[in-house]
Amino acid sequence: MAAYADDRLASMTLTEKVASLLMLHRPGTDAAELRSFADSHGLGGLILMGDNVPTKTADLAALTAGVSSDPGLPLLLGIDQEGGTVSRLPGDRASGADLLKSLPARATTEAFTSRSTLLAGAGINLNFGIVADVTPDPHSFIYDRVLGTDTAQGEQRVAAAVSGEHGRVLSTLKHFPGHGAANGDSHRGVPSTALGRSDWLAEVAPPFRAGIAAGAEVVMFGHLAYTAVDPRPASLSPEWHAILRTELGFDGVAITDDMLMLQQSGLPQYADPVENAISALAAGNTMLLYVLPADPAAAGVDIPLMIKGIAAAVDSGRIPLATIDDDVRRLLVLRRTLSGSTGPFVPVG
Repeated sequence: MAAYADDRLASMTLTEKVASLLMLHRPGTDAAELRSFADSHGLGGLILMGDNVPTKTADLAALTAGVSSDPGLPLLLGIDQEGGTVSRLPGDRASGADLLKSLPARATTEAFTSRSTLLAGAGINLNFGIVADVTPDPHSFIYDRVLGTDTAQGEQRVAAAVSGEHGRVLSTLKHFPGHGAANGDSHRGVPSTALGRSDWLAEVAPPFRAGIAAGAEVVMFGHLAYTAVDPRPASLSPEWHAILRTELGFDGVAITDDMLMLQQSGLPQYADPVENAISALAAGNTMLLYVLPADPAAAGVDIPLMIKGIAAAVDSGRIPLATIDDDVRRLLVLRRTLSGSTGPFVPVG
């Protein structure tokens, strides 16, 4: 896989590299249209929302089978299938966190085994489904979605969820470094907490650490701030990315939560989507996630302009080329592994 990734990387232009770090959403259930959208921008992935999901699982499987032009390097196809209150697939009958938090940990393994089997059967390879946040507060907006109301409970159930998904879909832990400690909904602003690093390590980090040890391939960064560590949102924080890599030992894919949430937070310093994208990649994210409407301009996003702006930041040295290459290589290895193909890279043309 490494040789394939290195050879393919060597053949890519900077624009192609940057585009491959984007996972975008486009509404609709027409596979050809979604494939054209992904190909025209050179995307690395698509996130499927409710408006992409047909009523029948078989129809979704047909859609996902048709969106990747190169079966040897399939798109990452992500979805938010937590179960319970956050579900995109209507056929998911497994329990969600609202029930699992009060059941033995083995129930979490069973639920996520069932859930990931359903997703894999529908052709989805990446689940944004494991909420590693912890909160005992029933009034928190995220309470019904957390697997643990305390640290120990969170550790057990997050590891159990990853174990249940293993070998079926890629597992994602969210919302790093932990939404439970930061009051407020990041869909409506940038929540913050004054919790310090040592308290975070003891109280908030363990479920993420447990999920990483269990084999989670992806960590999603939240748009929330631990001001004692870095006043910036964690999604834009080099410090938090370094903590994830060095202190928690994570070597997988770091992806942002929906970047439109940050852009639409109402804070003027995050109103520029190109600047946000540059800052997120410079901070250490491997991939940027955007849940776009049918007309991206309606959300203030120009996809080619954003790709061009990121590339310009690389040319200027603001983002080291080596950083982009490492990100692209990591995703190439992951996508190639998903394909099941083992042959060398063969250039076209």
